[in-house]
Amino acid sequence: MRRGVGIAALHQKQQSQKTFQQVGSEMQKAEMQQMKEQMEIFKNHLEDFARKHKKEINKNPQFRKNFTDMCSKIGVDPLLSNKGFWAEILGVGSFYYELAVQIIDICLKTRSTNGGLIEVSEIKNYLEKIRGKHAQSISSDDIKRATESIKILGNGFQMLTVGSKKMIQSVPVELNQDHTTILLIAESKGWTTVSEIKKEFQEWKENRIQSVLDLLLRESIAWVDDQSETGQRAYWFPSLIAGSLTTNEI
Repeated sequence: MRRGVGIAALHQKQQSQKTFQQVGSEMQKAEMQQMKEQMEIFKNHLEDFARKHKKEINKNPQFRKNFTDMCSKIGVDPLLSNKGFWAEILGVGSFYYELAVQIIDICLKTRSTNGGLIEVSEIKNYLEKIRGKHAQSISSDDIKRATESIKILGNGFQMLTVGSKKMIQSVPVELNQDHTTILLIAESKGWTTVSEIKKEFQEWKENRIQSVLDLLLRESIAWVDDQSETGQRAYWFPSLIAGSLTTNEI
């Protein structure tokens, strides 16, 4: 008898657990449906906002940034889409495609000078001159978004931060913390020396420093100056010197 009661209790417990699971699943589905409905309402409001402020979104870079930040919070990226509603209403998919192509062109044509590392502010100056004064205004955020859209080309195109500078790397070379540290040391002057690096990082051995510099030299990111005023070999970084190439050369 006790064994029968035990089995009945076990069945009852299992049935209760099954009921709880079903209730939980139904609640989860209801919450998901409610969330989808809320997201759909929000997207509709976003589309109305886009229609109303189309000119401002296209004309004002800061307004465009605020708008895209708002979109990203709900998983909508209108500026990187060249199909559907957003491209049709705003026409910005082609804008970012065109910008990305121009960025690639500038990076390729300046690579022999800067080794494939260029400041975003310098790219912006080149773009503004190439595009002309009547073209749509661009911001550093636009350049960042356009660069991110071409990451599919591989690790040759990516954004880097060196101190206060935002840079675009356009060569398929892996720059580790040591490389960016040396770039940071050279940031203010555009160049540095082995002794200067040793002074900043006393725990670094000379072969570690030289190994890092050798890679930067191989990739033409750094240039050697054996006639510097310091009497030591100086390592120059053209990418850290604004205006290292004139627009006419592009």
